[in-house]
Amino acid sequence: MELKEKQRRILNVAVELFKEKGYMGSSVRDLATKLNIKAASLYAHIRSKEEILEWICFGIAQEFFDELQEVKNTNIPPKEKLNLFLDKHLSVVLENRDVTHIYSNEWRHLEERLPEFVELRRSYQQEVEELISEIYQAENWELKSPSFTTRFILHTLNNSYFWFKRNSDSTDAIIDEIREKILFGLLGNQKQ
Repeated sequence: MELKEKQRRILNVAVELFKEKGYMGSSVRDLATKLNIKAASLYAHIRSKEEILEWICFGIAQEFFDELQEVKNTNIPPKEKLNLFLDKHLSVVLENRDVTHIYSNEWRHLEERLPEFVELRRSYQQEVEELISEIYQAENWELKSPSFTTRFILHTLNNSYFWFKRNSDSTDAIIDEIREKILFGLLGNQKQ
């Protein structure tokens, strides 16, 4: 998704607005006011408010897919691959905190492209589940519910931005703790 400079500015301001007021609580007029332009002028650059939500949701989803493919294409031991996946997914979340918040909470308001987005989310979850199952099998770890484990990991990672203060020096320590809790919390006494 290649945005023009003006669209990028609209997107950045919309992210601030949607984070502050929520998607449903924000209007095109609110966005125009924040941009210091007339509402009618916005339509020279966007089709609708929903298009901006599409940019947000589909844009970050693509980042998640790109990082997942990089992990899947690496030839490293399974446990390292799981660590790499956790690091890469978490880095997308933390580099895009406000976008992740909108992605996680506002995607249901997509109308025209909602079925496509639901299928995209399902596909990502399925690919992550396959990766986790392969890793667990290679490590001879017990995996009672691949689907639950995958949803648990993704939910934890996607909502981890709540735990980090912006520009905090503790980011690496928290990332290590999240990794340890996900990896060993799920494995229990199998920690090695």
